[in-house]
Amino acid sequence: MEKDLIEYIAKSLVDDPGAVSVTEAEGDKSTVLELRVAEGDIGKVIGKYGRIAKALRTVLSASASKSGTRYSLEILD
Repeated sequence: MEKDLIEYIAKSLVDDPGAVSVTEAEGDKSTVLELRVAEGDIGKVIGKYGRIAKALRTVLSASASKSGTRYSLEILD
């Protein structure tokens, strides 16, 4: 569910929604979501001063709190 949420928001933000991919990596205590976008769209996902990235992480933690699991979001080049 959280993976689909981040993917949906990211596709809404970028110019090339076909290049958006989100993968899950299970860790010991949390799950890491890795977000990849096209090279030209990386700034749109991070935002000025990282505001959009912070907002994505806030939405992710709010969504994950219902299920009781911890998620973290990494934006990869």
